[in-house]
Amino acid sequence: MFSKPKKHSVSEAPPEIKEIYHRYSDEGGIMTASHLRSFLIEVQKEEKITEEETQAIIDHRDLNLESFFKFLFGDNNPPLLPSTEVHQDMSLPLSHYYIFTGHNSYLTGNQLSSDCSDAPIIEALQRGVRVIELDIWPNDSKDDVDVLHGMTLTTPVALIKCLLSIKEYAFVASEYPVVITLEDHLTPDLQAKVAQMVTQTFGDILFCPTSETLKEFPSPDSLKKRIIISTKPPKEFLEAKEEKEKEESQKGKPLGDEEAWGKEVPSLRGGTIADYKV
Repeated sequence: MFSKPKKHSVSEAPPEIKEIYHRYSDEGGIMTASHLRSFLIEVQKEEKITEEETQAIIDHRDLNLESFFKFLFGDNNPPLLPSTEVHQDMSLPLSHYYIFTGHNSYLTGNQLSSDCSDAPIIEALQRGVRVIELDIWPNDSKDDVDVLHGMTLTTPVALIKCLLSIKEYAFVASEYPVVITLEDHLTPDLQAKVAQMVTQTFGDILFCPTSETLKEFPSPDSLKKRIIISTKPPKEFLEAKEEKEKEESQKGKPLGDEEAWGKEVPSLRGGTIADYKV
């Protein structure tokens, strides 16, 4: 059984609409053509609209709250045109926002047998993706780092090639930060090599916190045109540590991280981007 749609009333105007109306109306609660033009310019960014055009919109009558509410959803107020500029408040901590995120950003096809390449990464960044995921593994000779989908038949791509492409295309679609998520499967020596690659590739645009513990994330506004690295201890390290802890607990001996995964990452040595294989 169908029922007639409920008609909107003034009381149904949400608080945000009421607040805007009162901000752009006179003390008597009436919105004139001049008030409406200010609203259209300042809120809806229709900077070229004239007072004559706004007067025509309200048909030579001033607006009250009810007619303003109806105007917002009427044919005279079409959807906002797409804009390259973000109009939301971007001054809150980064964790307060949804982020356009890629998954296995380097794959050209399926997760089992396709090629790994920087081409999908470039395409994603051109579409505005802000989080790029890279699975990093030792190469065949164990002296460099590749990006690939582990334990599959995917063909690898050199990590440095992906990093250079990210640097080139990171901000072509948006100036807001790009987060590189590293799924780390490396030994400490190769982790040190990646750290050197990252710092040399991105230089001053790499976000480096001033403290090891942040009370809250910086805002997207404060991170414009910055690269953020997100990672965690390798799964292999965690599994090795857990296994060692089981063994050592039986002996009553505490286990340190070095015993589970070797010595601490060595200091970064000198070098240039040209030293890395692309």
